Amino acid sequence: MGKSKQPTLQSIADDLGLHVSTVARVLNGMREGERAASGATAERIRKRAAEVNYRPNPHAASLRTRRTNLVGVLVPRLTDVVLATVYEGIESAAADRGLTAFVANTQDETDRQRNRIDMMLDRRVDGLILGDARSDDHTVLEELTRREVPFVLVNRSVADYPAATCDNYLGGRLAAEHLLALGHRRVGVIAGLAHASTGIDRPAGFVDRFREAGIEVPDEHIVYSGLDSQGGHYAADRMLDGDAPPTAMFAVNDFAAIGAAGAIRNRGLRVGRDVSLIGFNNIALTAEMHVPLTSIESHAFDMGRDALELLADTLAGAAPAQRRTKPVLVVRESTCDAHGSALT
Repeated sequence: MGKSKQPTLQSIADDLGLHVSTVARVLNGMREGERAASGATAERIRKRAAEVNYRPNPHAASLRTRRTNLVGVLVPRLTDVVLATVYEGIESAAADRGLTAFVANTQDETDRQRNRIDMMLDRRVDGLILGDARSDDHTVLEELTRREVPFVLVNRSVADYPAATCDNYLGGRLAAEHLLALGHRRVGVIAGLAHASTGIDRPAGFVDRFREAGIEVPDEHIVYSGLDSQGGHYAADRMLDGDAPPTAMFAVNDFAAIGAAGAIRNRGLRVGRDVSLIGFNNIALTAEMHVPLTSIESHAFDMGRDALELLADTLAGAAPAQRRTKPVLVVRESTCDAHGSALT
């Protein structure tokens, strides 16, 4: 008769009908000197762990006891100004904590992400910061949780995993409130990547705020595209080709907004006169454009610092948590009163 399988976080989660991250938060907090988690769910988890004689993963125990002071960071592309700024925040906070961060690009591809994670774990990093999490595929995060590898998400969030992000839903609402105050009723959204929380939460906040005002944003005015200028140009063209083109557009990324500005100009229309335009992240370039861009400040540097501090706190035994920076609307010349638009 073969040996019975070693119980894991995932098997306990399956037994109890819970998400593996919930089980991990309870059992990873059961180290010496830590306060036991409260609540009926936590009690069920601890009871089941005792019944099956659960023991922590040796690799994870090694991570906690043989510290290298190295933190691995994954991003889709470090050429992205926002992600580069996030990484600067990570490095700054790492230096304050006596840690060293190093970064790898994944091109937002799951296979490349797995490869880079394995490379970092081979280097015995104390933990990971992931800037490339996908909302449509939790597999990698579930695997890391099963292996008890400490990690924090940054810029993007997924479910209740620990994360440092901007309050993206609120940011979308701020953009909508600004356009509503200017009298815009026919609006469009350059929604970014459908698999990223930024492409889910920012459009949702925008659309919900318009719905509360009694205005439905039509499906054809919500266009998903790349987060670069080419993607923004494509999305704006799609909307401007319609029978009732929007008088204002909200792009969930500043570079997409810059591409949209090019599409608007190519039609002989004027940004900030004929079509209002709002971006997101408030990168330095937005203030220097020919028509300075109204944008939502996301505080990317602070997000990076928050991510590193969350990870360091987790490594020190604190329960995993989430932090959100508060977005701020920065108004410039790219948005104007709707009644002056040539499209009204």
